[in-house]
Amino acid sequence: MSTGGASSDEAKDKVRCEEALSEIYLLLDKECSPLRDAELRRHIDDCPPCLEEYGIDEQIKELLHRKCGGDLAPAELKTRLRASIRQTVATRGGVTVERTEITVEQRSGE
Repeated sequence: MSTGGASSDEAKDKVRCEEALSEIYLLLDKECSPLRDAELRRHIDDCPPCLEEYGIDEQIKELLHRKCGGDLAPAELKTRLRASIRQTVATRGGVTVERTEITVEQRSGE
């Protein structure tokens, strides 16, 4: 009675394409937990359309890195962009990803 095949099929079915695609940049930026990273990579490796999208996004990220000279974006901008991306994913894809808490401060005189 081997359960090896069943557990690998279950692991493969844990991640849907919509989830994998919505979390590609989290994966590329190494912002996933080790467990989530492994789940996403397993799905991407077994799903040609997701693998193709991953490759395209990876090339875009590398191109942006080369052309932007490695300048780092301000932390506040990164936080706002992550929040915006997560909100868009949640609204359009019905997928929930790890949440980031955000506070917005208004400066007087602006």
